[in-house]
Amino acid sequence: MTIHWIGDSTVQYNDITTWPQQGMGQALGLYLQPGVMVEDHARNGRSTVSFRAEGYWQAAAARLRPGDLLLIQFGHNDEKADSPGGYADPAQYAQNLAAYAGEAQAAGALPVLVTPLTRRRFDPDGRLQHSHGPYPEACRRAARSAGAPCIDLTDASRRLVEALGDARSRALYMVLPAGVYPAWPDGLEDNTHLRAAGAAAFAGLVAAGLWRLGGAYRAPLLPLPDLYAAPPERWPIL
Repeated sequence: MTIHWIGDSTVQYNDITTWPQQGMGQALGLYLQPGVMVEDHARNGRSTVSFRAEGYWQAAAARLRPGDLLLIQFGHNDEKADSPGGYADPAQYAQNLAAYAGEAQAAGALPVLVTPLTRRRFDPDGRLQHSHGPYPEACRRAARSAGAPCIDLTDASRRLVEALGDARSRALYMVLPAGVYPAWPDGLEDNTHLRAAGAAAFAGLVAAGLWRLGGAYRAPLLPLPDLYAAPPERWPIL
């Protein structure tokens, strides 16, 4: 079995040139049985529209084999109304997700829709702001339409980030001091993209979702039932 990811920059594989940035796709292997392969097809800045329009979906779909898992996480870029060629309103976003899932099913693969990862945006009173507006619910609706399972990463990641609070959650995202990382000499305040700790934590929440689905979705995972049973706000790997 191979696990395939399609999605955006929160999933994309990063190399040393952008260290310490990582995507969830490259951290999922921490939770997998030996021999399970991950193919990360995600690309920076892509939406459900542009991922297909630019040929990335066609290349990924050609790699699918019967019994493979396909994890699908978009939303960050679909919601950008000022992005020509990328924007999809919630209804179109749901249709696009359902189309990806349906085409994967036709190839014999098992698609799993994943609602978009929360952004780290706290208000002056220390409350985490809601991310992505109607798009998480549109993703859930697409899963129902396609007859595919859905992992609610929006909710799980929000609960984790809220529990950590403003200060501690900085370690999950690309919030960097100046003069430490060669790729970011001036530092960075990026509350969307992830560093290694965030990629590992949020990929773990996805793994927990797969574990709860059971059957073929659970089969590739390391047998860590106590870890997967932990509520997101008490995720024990941090």
